[in-house]
Amino acid sequence: MEETFVPFRGIKNDLRGRLTCYKQDWTGGLTAGFRILAPTIYIFFASAIPVISFGEQLERNTDGVLTAVQTLASTSLCGIIHSIIGGQPLLILGVAEPTVIMYTFMFNFAKERPDLGRELFLAWTGWVCVWTAILLFLLAILGACSIINRFTRLAGELFGLLIAMLFMQQAIKGLVDEFRIPKRENPKLTEFIPSWRFANGMFALVLSFGLVLTSLRSRKARSWRYGSGWLRSLIADYGVPIMVLVWTAVSYIPSGNVPKGIPRRLSSPNPWSPGAYENWTVIKDMLNVPIVYIIGAFIPATMIAVLYYFDHSVASQLAQQKEFNLKKPSSFHYDLLLLGFLTILCGLLGIPPSNGVIPQSPMHTKSLATLKHQLLRNRLVATARRCMRKNSSLGEVYGSMQEAYHQMQTPLIYQDASFRELKESTIQLASSTGNLDAPVDETIFDVEKEIDELLPVEVKEQRLSNLLQANMVGGCVAAMPFLKMIPTSVLWGYFAFMAIESLPGNQFWERILLLFTAPSRRYKVLEEFHATFVETVPFKTIVIFTIFQTVYLLVCFGITWIPIAGLLFPLLIMLLVPIRQYFLPKFFKGAHLQDLDAAEYEEAPALPFNLAMEAELGSRASHADGGEILDEMITRSRGEFRHMFSPKVSSSTATPTKDVKGLQSPRLSLSEKAYSPRISELRGENSPRSFGRGPNPLRVEEIRPSMLGKSPQ
Repeated sequence: MEETFVPFRGIKNDLRGRLTCYKQDWTGGLTAGFRILAPTIYIFFASAIPVISFGEQLERNTDGVLTAVQTLASTSLCGIIHSIIGGQPLLILGVAEPTVIMYTFMFNFAKERPDLGRELFLAWTGWVCVWTAILLFLLAILGACSIINRFTRLAGELFGLLIAMLFMQQAIKGLVDEFRIPKRENPKLTEFIPSWRFANGMFALVLSFGLVLTSLRSRKARSWRYGSGWLRSLIADYGVPIMVLVWTAVSYIPSGNVPKGIPRRLSSPNPWSPGAYENWTVIKDMLNVPIVYIIGAFIPATMIAVLYYFDHSVASQLAQQKEFNLKKPSSFHYDLLLLGFLTILCGLLGIPPSNGVIPQSPMHTKSLATLKHQLLRNRLVATARRCMRKNSSLGEVYGSMQEAYHQMQTPLIYQDASFRELKESTIQLASSTGNLDAPVDETIFDVEKEIDELLPVEVKEQRLSNLLQANMVGGCVAAMPFLKMIPTSVLWGYFAFMAIESLPGNQFWERILLLFTAPSRRYKVLEEFHATFVETVPFKTIVIFTIFQTVYLLVCFGITWIPIAGLLFPLLIMLLVPIRQYFLPKFFKGAHLQDLDAAEYEEAPALPFNLAMEAELGSRASHADGGEILDEMITRSRGEFRHMFSPKVSSSTATPTKDVKGLQSPRLSLSEKAYSPRISELRGENSPRSFGRGPNPLRVEEIRPSMLGKSPQ
């Protein structure tokens, strides 16, 4: 994204870039067929369940003025509009926890004022939304989103981990409340006597932990040894929603032997019940709000505008990280402008506004990356086998697959599609037959294994999944009688699942785990897939940097506990921009910061994505179905990928299809893999002069020496 503060230029550039690919945004989703349902249902549950929970929270905090009906309606309405005319369709919109906190504060303020009260609360929040939208318009027009370029991994990953902590906090708080008497309930009911409250709490623990464990396990189904391929893919794609249904069914097993309220279930009025739709006509009451409160609405509007600017932009940034290898342009400025219009619309309808949410947005992109890989894989497998039936040579098979790959790419001028090159071992095996032009079969070119290694990680960028999930969220309003069958404990388990699901690949989280790794076991980190900083940055520097980031995270988390000041935590995250740019370089060497938190404005060009990801995929890609590759996709920016070795790459040019002898791969063959030279040293062994097995072992001098465990000089 170009940094520009010229009025309207950012919006103009966003519109020009996205209009170019608008038609393909729809055709790309339609051509995916029924497979688009897997990411759609996955993100629907990730979006709807928290929104229902926030609706229940709002109902308690606003004495029933706002309920889950309003939060679901807002999420659906804003999601549908954004998926159709929004800039970045990967961005998921929804009612978030900060909005709930802000509306709770405004309700408590309004009900204590005789000239406002409960009756004019929604009318006053309508004016708050009007002021908020005006501020968002100004931020979008003046190019404020250009500052997002200054948000490095330090801020992004800290914010991501903070959101995970807030989700886990909500899950723990909900489970603790299962042992207590809910507010506005009659404490004399049978289910609220101490023994039954304890039984309800223990049953809630079973349902919550059962959902978390089975959901996490089902996401890894593609790597299971049992079951056929289609069954494992089905469980991996739809396992999480299936587990929600399964544990909901389990909750009804003891229904005949316990009081009716055990376990506790979701509660919300039906949309057709009396009073459930009074908020839709709030616009007629807005002129009844006293002028002093109309002007005073600017104060909370300022806080909400800053909050939405940060949340919306960072959610969009995390959905478009470098490692996702997106082909289409971003749209920060235009999306912020559209958010202003959506905020006005929600305010006039008397429903809480929606904005970009985390972790749902990056989860959406990750699920679409799995989908794109599966679509490409199926096409190339069919192409390769069709060529083999025609007795084609290795070069002809590769050329046909390369042509099929490019046919499935979006014809955009800014796209740089890159089909990987054949492994050296495959070329050598073909040449061992004595004639490279001889026909090949699957004994030489194993289609199922080789194709996974030829495909770069890509995302199925389209609008259909976002539109479908938003409509399904809207359908929940009509399906409220069925949703009220879900136990609240299953909801808390899903919160915990989302928190855990967002942790893998967060480099900040990986460094925290590294700090607790015993010194005698650190060499195992080098044997596994790891980030480059593990080998290039002294361990003492890693510790200091991680402790600083952890303390800052705890300060931000502590701020969220302060009733109204907790909404200011985005300001602390934004403060990391000048801290990173001016403060940290005084305490850390530039080369170390480059590996720990490379900033776009100071770093050298990164290794091309498809080459950098080669080492990340490794041999695991050749033994797993397409989606498994994405299950542990890292969520870092700036191209620092985990790897087991770091070979120098001299060229990224495409493989010629005619001259098979010229086929060169940036990937080392399996026999040429080498671990970090620090492994043996950390084990206490004498480090050999060379590593690897095969005709061309790597020498120590050819690999960057690991500094794990070393102190800075």
